[in-house]
Amino acid sequence: MKLEIVTLLYFLYLATPCLAFANEAKRLVEFSRTRRSMNHPRDDASENIYNYTNLSAYVGSQDGLRETDKITALPGQPNKEAEFDQYAGYVTVDAKAGRALFYYFVEALHDPSNKPLVLWLNGGPGCSSLGGGAMLELGPFFVNPNGKTLYKNNYAWNNVANMLFLESPAGVGYSYSNTTSDYDNTGDQRTAGDAYTFLINWLERFPEYKSRDFFITGESYGGHYVPELANVIVTNNGFANTTAIKLKGVAIGNALLDWDTNDKGTVDYFWTHALISKSTHEAIQRYCSFNGTYSNDCENALSLTVYERGDIDDYNIYAPQCVDGSNSSQLKDSVSLGDPCSPNYVENYLNLPDVQRALHANTTRLNYPWIDCSDIVNGGNWKDAPASMLPSIKRLIANGVRTWLYSGDIDSVCPVTSTQYSLDILGLPIEASWRPWYSDIEEVGGYVVGYKGLVFATVRGAGHMVPRYQPKRALTLFSSFLQGKLPPEDVSIN
Repeated sequence: MKLEIVTLLYFLYLATPCLAFANEAKRLVEFSRTRRSMNHPRDDASENIYNYTNLSAYVGSQDGLRETDKITALPGQPNKEAEFDQYAGYVTVDAKAGRALFYYFVEALHDPSNKPLVLWLNGGPGCSSLGGGAMLELGPFFVNPNGKTLYKNNYAWNNVANMLFLESPAGVGYSYSNTTSDYDNTGDQRTAGDAYTFLINWLERFPEYKSRDFFITGESYGGHYVPELANVIVTNNGFANTTAIKLKGVAIGNALLDWDTNDKGTVDYFWTHALISKSTHEAIQRYCSFNGTYSNDCENALSLTVYERGDIDDYNIYAPQCVDGSNSSQLKDSVSLGDPCSPNYVENYLNLPDVQRALHANTTRLNYPWIDCSDIVNGGNWKDAPASMLPSIKRLIANGVRTWLYSGDIDSVCPVTSTQYSLDILGLPIEASWRPWYSDIEEVGGYVVGYKGLVFATVRGAGHMVPRYQPKRALTLFSSFLQGKLPPEDVSIN
């Protein structure tokens, strides 16, 4: 096949509309290509960390809103009454523009008053933490193939924490703005600022959590969202000379931390996992410097990787594809690969009118159906995104914020190799040598290494969305993160 045709297929692939949660992986790939097309050399000094200046957050009255947000029961719940309290609704982050962010909150299953508060953020940019995080990965309920009923997730993260899921920025999921120009004027900085304003107001609505230990978690483009929000919190706590938000730590899975190391790490991952040819890998090594500047020869070489690796799930290179959109019988032989059609079930469920009423979704403000990755907020109209988040990570470490990175090892979108290359740039001294960790007596759960100020762990057999593919291992890792200790090395611990 001629190179020009392969290149054309590459760009058609990136431009093709995707269904449900396939959007998040392809969106990140497209976003990366868009940034590459800017062809600007790296300048880590100028693109250092954002100017995290003092943010005067809008604070509105929260009187009576908590009671309004209480969920009596979700349609199709396995029990009429959940074993924990759950809430959903909106927090206004800009009263003048009418910008409001949607949240879903589930208290801990046991003893919530003594459990920390954890915020979860999916990436994209422009993808939903409700549909991805809560309903597909780590929330208390998953959706059955009929798209109408739910079943219990035994490894939900609210087993050990109070979990808060935020659809951000406005235009994602049920979140909205009355000022439609907001959708074309968003980016990393506004997203971080709005998320901070959301938290300040949400804590007024749920004041008992003001003194609670607070953690931020996420995945993928959460590699931008999480450290940016964390640094806003650190900065504003410093300006106010008080702890407005008791931030203790951050944990990011399969994170996009640095555009160039992600591109290089992805290509090397393709090669070491037999997804591309030796000649293509050699061409990429010859033509691509991965320093912010991408020549035509480099782009042409990169385009070959799409054709050579074929139609696979980039999230999990060993998972089957969803064939008919509703066939859960495809994967009876393997729990770890997950049902490839489950994103379709979630989308069907979250578009049911009775579900939207139960969640208090303001459908009168939305002129579009709920989808996982927004059609109106995406990489094409994203205004700002640093080339590297590593200076921001360094700042968190310097301020004593517990920092964990983890990687499912069968993801090719933000692969383990990319994270390791980012760790090389950070250059942190090792304090705890590489070793296996366990969540089952007979199976290695992954591998972990402790750096000064940062922990890096892999999750064996997990794709991009770690809790989806390895729920038990993900819960073990998350519990260890909250406790501030490395995951178990004793095979008999469980």
